[in-house]
Amino acid sequence: MPRTDLTTSMATRLVDLMRRRGLTEGAHVTEQWAADELTVSRTPVRKAMLFLTEVGILERLPNRGFFLTRDASTLARPDLSGTEDVEESAYFEIADDFVGGRFEGSFTTADITQRYRLTPRQADRVLSRMEGEDLVRRKAGGRGWEFQHVMATAEAHDQSYRFRMIIEPAALLEPGFTVDADAFARHRRQQEALLHGDILLLPRAELFQVNASFHEMLVGCSGNQFLLDAVRRQNRLRRLIEYRHQIDRSRLANQAREHLHLLDLVESGDLREASAFLSTHLDKVRSIKTGIGAED
Repeated sequence: MPRTDLTTSMATRLVDLMRRRGLTEGAHVTEQWAADELTVSRTPVRKAMLFLTEVGILERLPNRGFFLTRDASTLARPDLSGTEDVEESAYFEIADDFVGGRFEGSFTTADITQRYRLTPRQADRVLSRMEGEDLVRRKAGGRGWEFQHVMATAEAHDQSYRFRMIIEPAALLEPGFTVDADAFARHRRQQEALLHGDILLLPRAELFQVNASFHEMLVGCSGNQFLLDAVRRQNRLRRLIEYRHQIDRSRLANQAREHLHLLDLVESGDLREASAFLSTHLDKVRSIKTGIGAED
């Protein structure tokens, strides 16, 4: 299981601290105060504060320091009951164990109950959710479960991105491509919200869905159902391995900015430039996520 990115982890702790202290919009947040409260050195705190600035939670003023852009109380995630919290945790434990090679073969609801410390009802709900997302399926005869074919290796993830680099840029050049103004406006708001705190605050599954649906929306504008079906299938296959990449969120601000630039290019009518930019964007993300370097 990948180690939680230190910058993301420290930023989350700092947001929790500001919320507990009841800081209000405009509050001056100093590195030394945060370091003392979190009992860490100033270096990781500074990196976290720069990240929070990048996603719009803090504002950095020259020669003055960092200031909170909104009341800290508004940074709270929606309250979850204890039951929902346990189920969410188990869901990602199962996903991480499968992708990490620690969960193989078929299994029963009882296995999930015991291994992940759930009640039978909780295990049923977790498995129903995974079944609805095409991650697991009931075995023939209905006795037990097994994982669907999903990506679980860097090599397969790399091939998926290379496939998308063929499909998605081509979709922008389809003769039937038409901008869906309402969809573009909705996704622009979502990407802008990521740059105003959602990168850090959204749950992993929702963060994946925001970005996956962005790409599906673009391809859907092509009017070519076969291209859209291909991209949707890739999103289903890569869901589990992508969840692991949501642990480190420090790189996602640039991804959101590139998505917004892509919308600008398409709306300006320069589809060839947009297609080339999308190809470069996918290749860059592929290299970061898979660890397999771009070709010379």
